[in-house]
Amino acid sequence: MSTLYEHGTLASLMAGNMAGTITVADLLKHGSAGIGTFDGIDGEVVILDGEVYQAVADGTVNHVTDPQAKLPFASVHTPTDLEAVNLTGVDFNLLNGSFIRQHELQNVFAALRLTGTFSHVKIRIMPKQEPPYPNLLEVAHMQALFSRDQVKGTIIGYYAPEIFGSVTAAGWHLHFISDDRQFAGHLLEFSAPQATGDLQVFDMLDQHLPVADRAFRQSEVDLASLRAGIAESEGNQE
Repeated sequence: MSTLYEHGTLASLMAGNMAGTITVADLLKHGSAGIGTFDGIDGEVVILDGEVYQAVADGTVNHVTDPQAKLPFASVHTPTDLEAVNLTGVDFNLLNGSFIRQHELQNVFAALRLTGTFSHVKIRIMPKQEPPYPNLLEVAHMQALFSRDQVKGTIIGYYAPEIFGSVTAAGWHLHFISDDRQFAGHLLEFSAPQATGDLQVFDMLDQHLPVADRAFRQSEVDLASLRAGIAESEGNQE
């Protein structure tokens, strides 16, 4: 069996539960690749080959080596049983359309990794927040935007079925990091004439909840506005 491990929920993050509730050390017990954010929704996290990188709102990228650094929300997996992917003319339109149909992803969780020289990449980075935390949609309106052309790098992240859209981001939730580790963030737009990598489909979702965290236990989610808020904060599903 292949397992996607997720700590926290996107719905909880949307509600403003942004304090870190799992350490890097504990998270990496469950996988060597993934994405997430740090305590106070401090930037965008990329995990590759067990190495943790944090893109912060001023555009810099940190190599995080503190095993006790905490995250409120993250997804990781161990790459295995990979299906090779070789795409031409790749962008979000392709991933949201023919790629999903071709690989029959609409009812499964999957991990995608793509590498190449990208003609254009646009990312966003959430700024660090302090208590009392706002909701995620408010923070999304403060996000820093960056773009770069002709950049070599890696896209990594996940596809989730629509029915799980409050647990995690429905559709694609992807982050980018350049080969020189100087440019990274949550992926909003991209294009490449060619990209190669791999796809992994999971038959297990291990959903870990921070039950010892009082804010998580006591918070209430506004279900009526949740889906619209997630769609606006993710910003890449059209």
